[in-house]
Amino acid sequence: MADANSSSGFGGGYMDLSTLDRIQRVQGVLAVSPGVYDTAKPGSASVVSMGVPDFIANFDPNWNRYSPLKLSLAGGRWVGDASRLEVDLGSSIAAEFHVRVGDTIALPVRPSDAQPGFVNHRFTVVGILKPTLTAPDSGAYVSLHDAQMIEGDSLPTALRGQVDPYQLITGAVVYAQPGVNLDSLATRINSAVPTVEATKPSTLVNAFKSGGAVFTVMTTAAALLALVIGGLSVVNTMLMSVSERVREIGLKKAIGARTHHILREFLAEAALIGLIGGVAGYLLGLVLTTLLNGSNPSGGLFLVTPGLTALAIGFAVALGAVAGLLPAIRAARMDPVRALRAQ
Repeated sequence: MADANSSSGFGGGYMDLSTLDRIQRVQGVLAVSPGVYDTAKPGSASVVSMGVPDFIANFDPNWNRYSPLKLSLAGGRWVGDASRLEVDLGSSIAAEFHVRVGDTIALPVRPSDAQPGFVNHRFTVVGILKPTLTAPDSGAYVSLHDAQMIEGDSLPTALRGQVDPYQLITGAVVYAQPGVNLDSLATRINSAVPTVEATKPSTLVNAFKSGGAVFTVMTTAAALLALVIGGLSVVNTMLMSVSERVREIGLKKAIGARTHHILREFLAEAALIGLIGGVAGYLLGLVLTTLLNGSNPSGGLFLVTPGLTALAIGFAVALGAVAGLLPAIRAARMDPVRALRAQ
């Protein structure tokens, strides 16, 4: 059913294809798909990446049938079970290697320090996925046969003639029946099939939350620091402006300017400073995000919307006005006689 959820289990090694039948018989399991996963760029695991590292996986026909996250093609067609040396590429990896439907790509990508036994194959690109801004953008999807072939090529040379890679998988994706608790289902799978280890979805969610919490703390701290610095800068600028314009303020009051006139004038100046700073900061941030998005193959690392633009500039104006309130009050309450005597 379309609203069924999914959970994935990985045993940290290999499992036999026959294991899928045992998982399928567990109460609450709707469907099971074999999974073969490998890195698309061997030897690049130590490289720091802002996204998901490029990977190779077998195409799962059950994904769009049961998963809430639907995948669609920007062009071409999906690979099938009978496909050989054909691949569907995520938007990120397709942009990274500048390939389109009909082009070819060697997978896995040969590293600069490739060992003598390194093997890769030339695949024809038959489809390119639409961007999702998630992990599928970094994937190269082939048939189960081809994924097992690639996995077999990565086996130690001594084992290649003794192990049939077409009977091995590296994991499985389990789709639960509607209403079934996924954590409980993972526990039942682990009990019924002790040779595998099903990962509880709550474990994955908590891991994402932990990473997100760290990022949130960092961005919040940076925002607060910018807030304090910006506010103090406006206060300092306005205090200097008031001290330099004492006689001007006294003269305005002497010819009839009231307290609220002076207050309104200096608040408007503070808001203008906030507006200028906000626009300048926004344009600088826009250039920076454009450069970062351009360096990211999927082109969608940061999103700038009209609503976010209005919020950023509006907040800068409000910050300027609030920061300028104290200097404006000081100017408005100034004694005109003393102000005119000031040098």
